[in-house]
Amino acid sequence: MDDDPAEAHGAALDRYDIAILGALQRDARLSNAELASRIGLSAAPTWRRVKWLEEQGYITGYRAEINRRKIGLGVLAFVRVDADRNNAEATQALEAAIRAMPEVVACHYISGAGTFELQVVATDLDAYSRWAMEVLFRLPNVKDVHTSFSLGEVKAGAAWPLSHVRGR
Repeated sequence: MDDDPAEAHGAALDRYDIAILGALQRDARLSNAELASRIGLSAAPTWRRVKWLEEQGYITGYRAEINRRKIGLGVLAFVRVDADRNNAEATQALEAAIRAMPEVVACHYISGAGTFELQVVATDLDAYSRWAMEVLFRLPNVKDVHTSFSLGEVKAGAAWPLSHVRGR
């Protein structure tokens, strides 16, 4: 067992790092002692490895997954936004406006038709409609908007797959 993550790591993760990532994705509330027990290391090297994974940007944060319906967000919409002009300044202004909207829980540049794909939550269809008219359609650089509504969640909040990561 190695105690120094800086010595243990080059550019590659090892089996302990991969095990830490998998365990924390399943339950980020694990104590360090429980995490150490699950991956087969003692507490001190496990703690150092977690800190190293955070410093290197593998672990970017911890949060609770909240049931959106329980807090009154019954509508999940997928919104494709087509930008009017694809120049850097206009796109940056649109990005900044999207980042500032709490209703937008995810945004991606996309290939094919459209510029951005948003995931938007609202309490109900009326609230979504008001938000779209008062906020979305008034964004800078928006040419067109196409919305699809989720009719049921099959899978959400999944952990990232790690089977392709080869540990040393």
